[in-house]
Amino acid sequence: MAKEIVDAMAMQRALTRITYEIIEKNKGVTNLAIVGIKTRGVFIAQRIAERLQQLEGATIPVIPLDITHYRDDDNQNTGEKISFEENIDNKRIILVDDVLFTGRTIRAALDAIMDNGRPAAVNLAVLVDRGHRELPIRADFVGKNIPTATSESIRVKMKEFDGMDGIEIQ
Repeated sequence: MAKEIVDAMAMQRALTRITYEIIEKNKGVTNLAIVGIKTRGVFIAQRIAERLQQLEGATIPVIPLDITHYRDDDNQNTGEKISFEENIDNKRIILVDDVLFTGRTIRAALDAIMDNGRPAAVNLAVLVDRGHRELPIRADFVGKNIPTATSESIRVKMKEFDGMDGIEIQ
């Protein structure tokens, strides 16, 4: 049974806080690009980009990323490379995902990013960090730290995909 642990308003506050932290850490938004991991990471990335535009007046490119072919824990890894439409060389990349768990999705995303160029830096922004890392990966920007048991799961709901915003634990 799912239990809502973060409502739409708290989720919006977390995204706003992440946006301000991105501006502060990067000393503005110059030369920034946001890479959102499909599916919900893309929606989070778009919301962050919209808020950055409101605050800084700059349009930040959002690059959707499907990491399916880069995963090491799935037999769908065909070794097939993907190509970004946006040039990321020397850009400061903000990699965005909904939930950080073992770190394997982020490792796959980093491989995909490196296949597409050489960014100046890559920072990680996640809405939820639930712990249980298997790889030495940590987020630079975290909306909520939600400690969980490995048997539990976190589900992020996005209005654009699920019809409502919120975070549930199951």
